[in-house]
Amino acid sequence: MRLASITLAAAGSALIAVLVIHFDAAAVIRALLTIGWHGLAAITLIHLALIAVMGIAWWTLLPGTNPWAAIWGRLVRDSASEVLPLTQVGGYVAGAHALTGAGVSGIAATATTIVDVTLEFLAQLGYTALALLLLLALAPGNRIAATVASGLAVACLLAAGFLAAQRRGFDRVERIARMAGLGWADRTAAGASALHAAIADAYRARGRLAASFLLHLACWIASASEAWLALRLAGTALGFAQVLVIEGLLYAVRSIAFAVPNAVGVQEGAYIILGAGFGVPPDTALALSLLKRARDLLIGLPALAAWQFAESERLWRRTARAMRSPPLPAEFPAPPPC
Repeated sequence: MRLASITLAAAGSALIAVLVIHFDAAAVIRALLTIGWHGLAAITLIHLALIAVMGIAWWTLLPGTNPWAAIWGRLVRDSASEVLPLTQVGGYVAGAHALTGAGVSGIAATATTIVDVTLEFLAQLGYTALALLLLLALAPGNRIAATVASGLAVACLLAAGFLAAQRRGFDRVERIARMAGLGWADRTAAGASALHAAIADAYRARGRLAASFLLHLACWIASASEAWLALRLAGTALGFAQVLVIEGLLYAVRSIAFAVPNAVGVQEGAYIILGAGFGVPPDTALALSLLKRARDLLIGLPALAAWQFAESERLWRRTARAMRSPPLPAEFPAPPPC
């Protein structure tokens, strides 16, 4: 799986290079320079604020915990997904692991990750639906609208299936594990039962679910402000509604291409195609995509370095405690010498 991810990432990187060369590398560089360092700093700060709010959305599912732990976990999740050659699932695992390092139990971290990802996906469907409605209003004859509507319908069915699996799937795991009648199976059944109970508890807190969903939806909508600002700085002044259409459909495409790490190449091609419908030149579309990748590196590399340092320090402390602990007594004393 790792080899496939690396291969897809390499192919996507090659596609980016081909696109930049084809659409005039000098023009892409000029567009980036026009946006400038101040533009990169602005969208980076906006994105950091959105990560913090998405961390709060996760924290609403973790009553009694420190909100900074969830914000930290969300930062690690996004950094791993956008910087490392991992699929989105790899980012989810990294975020949950970072949350456990901040003192949250493994069961709670895993259960709330599943619920939080589900709510974020449902909010993204709402975001895509809003983008589709705006597309129909701004460009009634656009041929892509029917394709988007079909994809949205399929995504809604997948979301319904995912929710059903969360409510019923773990029951089957428990039954299969118990039928095996082995010690490891008993432990698997106990773990699956605890995880299922934690997920069920999260879904019973309707007020917290609604708050988390609305925060995610607000973040999806607000995220279009980054592209809106970058395009204005590049000299392509689009209305916020037009940019929201581009961004909403872009992230729908990224979700379809979830197997491609960081949507490398996919994001660039989607920006060119979607931007063309609203008069965004290909070089500006590529510059916007590359600017977002620079933003991800600017946020993700320090975050991942800090996470690895924290993990190393935690491992060192655990090892030091184990070395200081007195040895356990032998179960059977040695026989006396003859």
